Amino acid sequence: MMYDTVLARSFSKHEQKRLGYWALIACLFIVLSFFTIFKPYLGPLQVLNLRLSMGEDEKLHLYNDTTSSWLIAKEETIDSTLIVNDKRSPQEEAEIMRLIVNDTDRTHEEAESSEITSKDDFMVNNTNISLPEATDALTKNNKMEPLCTIMGRSDFCEIKGDIRIDGSSYTVFIVSSETDIPAAENTSWRVRPYARKGDQAAMGAVREWTLKLVAGNHFHAFTDIIVPLFSTARPYNGEVQFLITNGWSAWITKFKTILKALSRYELINIDNRKDIHCFGSMTAGLKRPSYKELVIDPSKSPYSIKDFRQFLRSSYSLKKTRALTIRDGTRKRPRLHNHFKKKIASIINSCDVVMGVHGAGLTNIVFLPEKAVLIQVIPFGGAEWLSRTFFEEPAKDMNIRYLDYKIKVEESTLIQQYPADHAVLKDPSVIGKQGWLAFQSIYLQKQNVTIDVNRFRPTLVKALELLHQ
Repeated sequence: MMYDTVLARSFSKHEQKRLGYWALIACLFIVLSFFTIFKPYLGPLQVLNLRLSMGEDEKLHLYNDTTSSWLIAKEETIDSTLIVNDKRSPQEEAEIMRLIVNDTDRTHEEAESSEITSKDDFMVNNTNISLPEATDALTKNNKMEPLCTIMGRSDFCEIKGDIRIDGSSYTVFIVSSETDIPAAENTSWRVRPYARKGDQAAMGAVREWTLKLVAGNHFHAFTDIIVPLFSTARPYNGEVQFLITNGWSAWITKFKTILKALSRYELINIDNRKDIHCFGSMTAGLKRPSYKELVIDPSKSPYSIKDFRQFLRSSYSLKKTRALTIRDGTRKRPRLHNHFKKKIASIINSCDVVMGVHGAGLTNIVFLPEKAVLIQVIPFGGAEWLSRTFFEEPAKDMNIRYLDYKIKVEESTLIQQYPADHAVLKDPSVIGKQGWLAFQSIYLQKQNVTIDVNRFRPTLVKALELLHQ
């Protein structure tokens, strides 16, 4: 009331009204100035992608995403995400993709098995057994390469087979015993596991992984390294240390059980080492104990292949030392395995009969018990000499009974790839004269087989008869 009295005495009603208008304008000006100065802090609520730190020393890092005006918080490894959103759609949220490996730990995988009970069990109708060529990665144009999608908003590769991941080098190795590296269209790929390819700010904070196609061979790993290493190192009874050159962590991991059984000491990768190692004696190189494959000649070594197989059984804790002998009235059934992909020592050791197409996978016969039966399926095209040298002769030295089954041209998928009068089908010796690479490419890599069960039946019956002896 006092203020109204003062205004009434000092100003007329018209002047009071004008003064009120000017006061309103002044207030609006002050408010406008306030919003202008503090505008960056009063915009819409930003979207925050937060990587929730789990370690005590980890810190949250913020990166400004200029392409989307979002604040993206990421550490080196993208994990869980916290989204704070006002009115944005789910499609606008950051998409996160981790490295995906379809196969779990190889040591926990089991393969399907079938059992032979009697001769009548082989009475199969006109059904074919298809035994595809062993592949270690998805086949692309008859070459084993990962199927990679390098397009759209994300890059990814789908891989199957023998996969080794080396976290220290951010590398995924795709190992194939059959791959001819020089013939492959590509041998390496690079992938950033984050599904927002066009966002350079976001992608710059994501680590790049390399996928490499590498040649590896289970057969040569044993015959050229493991067996000679056993012959060289076993006399020291573990009191020996291995110095490795051209070391490959995936290979060492694969055979770590054997390496630890031969040496009580840590491996030394000697390449690029700057320190000096001192020893009282040394063997540089490996002693190959025979000119033959997968064989130890007792005249060149204090051990035999029988000793080597006993060493494997002990190292891998394999229980079965002898295959089943079928007696009249017995209820036990022999076990047959016909698939070698991702097999482990204990499963092979449990078998009485093993069959497979000629290839590096048959090297696993080293884990078979005594008196087991090996059935080697020999591909069409003149691979008899390979089959005999690599597996028939070693199997007999290992006290493993041996049978083989030779594929006819009608059972080969090559008849679908070449005309009937082509030399590949009519005269394989012509291809053989072109050299090993030509022979390998056609008859070992491009060929799958479909077994005529009726024709194959006598071979299985013979295997059953051997187990009766």
